[in-house]
Amino acid sequence: MPESDPLDGIANLDLGRADRRGYPEAVFCEGKSVDQVAAIAGVIADHPEQIHLFTRTSEQQAKALLGILPDAHWDQTARLVAWPPTVPDSTGGAVLVLCAGTSDLAVAREALLTAQYLGRDAQLVADVGVAGLHRVLSKLDLLRTARVIVVAAGMDGALPSVVAGLVSCPVIAVPTSVGYGAAFGGIAPLLTMLNACAPGVAVVNIDNGYGAGHLAAQISAPPLGPERSSGGSDA
Repeated sequence: MPESDPLDGIANLDLGRADRRGYPEAVFCEGKSVDQVAAIAGVIADHPEQIHLFTRTSEQQAKALLGILPDAHWDQTARLVAWPPTVPDSTGGAVLVLCAGTSDLAVAREALLTAQYLGRDAQLVADVGVAGLHRVLSKLDLLRTARVIVVAAGMDGALPSVVAGLVSCPVIAVPTSVGYGAAFGGIAPLLTMLNACAPGVAVVNIDNGYGAGHLAAQISAPPLGPERSSGGSDA
């Protein structure tokens, strides 16, 4: 009898995505049971040849993952588990991740680790929000070394516009669900970022650090070789 699929009725892993798109599939753990996440990890354990990211993990899910992948890297702040744990050698341009306040740090770290595990040289600058404009201005020389900048901000969400007005590279804005009632769980900063006056600002979904880090990795990727950039030669 053929072996049963341990993920039957649970998941259909896209293990060929890295070959097809250049980047592996991530596992979004929020909404999955601990047993479902563990079953997925059991299959992934047979594929150490590529990076696997588990995002939005709860503490219980992370512990289950570490039981199956004991050497995995678990970042409790970012709620992210990475396996294999070693960050690959960086290629391409530099990625800079900014967060307006410490309360935005979880989203910023998710973006940072995503970019790093997708092969980019990424650095975090924390707590440089517009309430103290001197803080971001003091980092101006560093900002201007980046190929792309990710900015995570809640409250009024003004920081991406400020940063985009100071640099020549693309800015990826991440609205966070940080703020008092009128921030509406991140909708207020989302609208601010979508209405950015400075050009060159792209906006991802509320709290979507993974999406921002992935986009930053793509933007800062090394140039394609002549065959790939031209679509390849005819057979």
